[in-house]
Amino acid sequence: MNISVEVIDKSFPPQEATDELTVGVIITTFNHAHFLDDAIGSVLAQTRLADEVIVVDDGSTDDPSQVVQRYPSVRLIRQDNKGLAAARNFGWKNCRTTHVVFLDADDLLLPHALECGVNFWKRQPHCALVYGGHQYVTESLAPMGGDIFIKIGEDAHHDFILSNCIGMHATVLYQRKCLEEIGGFDEALQRCEDYDLYLRVASRFPVAGYPVTVAQYRRHANSMTADRDRMLRAVLSVLDRHEERLGNDPSRRAAMREGRAKWRALYAKEMLVAARADWQSGRRLAPVMGQVARAVAWSPGGTTRAVTREFGRHLREGMVWMRRENKSSAPRSTRGGWGFDRGTPIDRYYIEGFLARNSGDIGGRVLEVGDNHYTLRFGGPAVEKSDILFVDDSNPNATIIGDLADPETLRELQFDCIVLTQTLHLLFDMRAALATLHRALKPGGILLLTVPGISPVGRESDWGHTWCWSLTAVSVRRLVQEQFEPGSIHVEAHGNLEAAIAFLQQRVLDDVTRDALDQHDPSYPVVVAARAKKSAVK
Repeated sequence: MNISVEVIDKSFPPQEATDELTVGVIITTFNHAHFLDDAIGSVLAQTRLADEVIVVDDGSTDDPSQVVQRYPSVRLIRQDNKGLAAARNFGWKNCRTTHVVFLDADDLLLPHALECGVNFWKRQPHCALVYGGHQYVTESLAPMGGDIFIKIGEDAHHDFILSNCIGMHATVLYQRKCLEEIGGFDEALQRCEDYDLYLRVASRFPVAGYPVTVAQYRRHANSMTADRDRMLRAVLSVLDRHEERLGNDPSRRAAMREGRAKWRALYAKEMLVAARADWQSGRRLAPVMGQVARAVAWSPGGTTRAVTREFGRHLREGMVWMRRENKSSAPRSTRGGWGFDRGTPIDRYYIEGFLARNSGDIGGRVLEVGDNHYTLRFGGPAVEKSDILFVDDSNPNATIIGDLADPETLRELQFDCIVLTQTLHLLFDMRAALATLHRALKPGGILLLTVPGISPVGRESDWGHTWCWSLTAVSVRRLVQEQFEPGSIHVEAHGNLEAAIAFLQQRVLDDVTRDALDQHDPSYPVVVAARAKKSAVK
């Protein structure tokens, strides 16, 4: 475990490890009261209890007090809405402990977080801050990929210029007097205020990290990090502000140039991945090309050509797919749904919601039927290899040709995840198909399955000639239980009478309210979805 040894300003007096050490946890919230129970619960479940827990309400329009009042040991303080940096400063200034951890209301600490941070700091008491690893989780707390820990080098300041080695603020244990010495968070920054603080700390004091995962970073649609364009602008703004503090140090200025290029390349790649997924999911060309244009604009000069060449390949593939989709004589994608020409089909709303909630399962080697747009959209960088299964050789993008009912179609123990949307009902022998899928999964592998419930039967040109079944939650559960352990299966029925009627009338998402769609009545399932995990024992 490396510690920065370059201490430019020695005015910061290290706390002796023998001094009494107390830890406060500051939970900041702005309109995230619906997540607050999870955050507070994760703090109160620590193996080393916090000495003080404070929730800072940054002028929310919801009511976090309704949550906090259920926890007598937690203190709530309020301020007018001034932003995250101001909320964090307000929190630590009202906290009486020697050390502080900051937790956003939509994130969680793992039970050993405070114990690990305190024990590690006792071995490195000269450090202004120490940090551990983290993991991404979905909104429903399903894991998304593996644990993340970036090792800090001997020159922590240089490493922070090149990347945010910490990655998640809740993994950090600060010495409170470090915050006092530095002046806390810069309240002029609306984003990346933590990254700015890391740079300022590492330019003066030692920093160390330990490779133990201590926090969960919840990814959801309203996450601040979801807006890549604004995040990159904020990161570059922080580097600009920090460069003014560097003086004429040529090595630091060289690192700054390298850091800017790395950050631009990182976010350009993420923008391109998002554009590709949106294009393959049927989004209109104009907004997709807008994303590509931003990716090209942000790319360092040497990577612009590669960016445009890579997207151009996917664009050409997408054009081929669109032409094939629009031919009445050609088989349509197995994604299901009618009304693509007017908007998003109602069944797709339920399918994509199910996949979004389970996106953490989509990684490693993934198989999808028909195309791989859901694999790329919801799996993203976690996907190591993407395979496409199709029943015949008419699909130029297919990597595997065959019938799922044929046990020879898929090799045994090949896939970490199989995404099977709106396909099983096209197979007369569904039992044989599920046996093939189960056999093809690796131990611990995941099947994400959706099937139609109340639905129009496809036209003859749209798989109607092979449409054999419409299913209920009961039939799906019984079928899947024949291959997977009952305790590893979760089945959901989505829809209600209004949604079913709208779908049968081929109305689209913009024609109905989300409230109408989100009321689920098992008597009228539009889509039935199942998540099944193969036993980890071969």
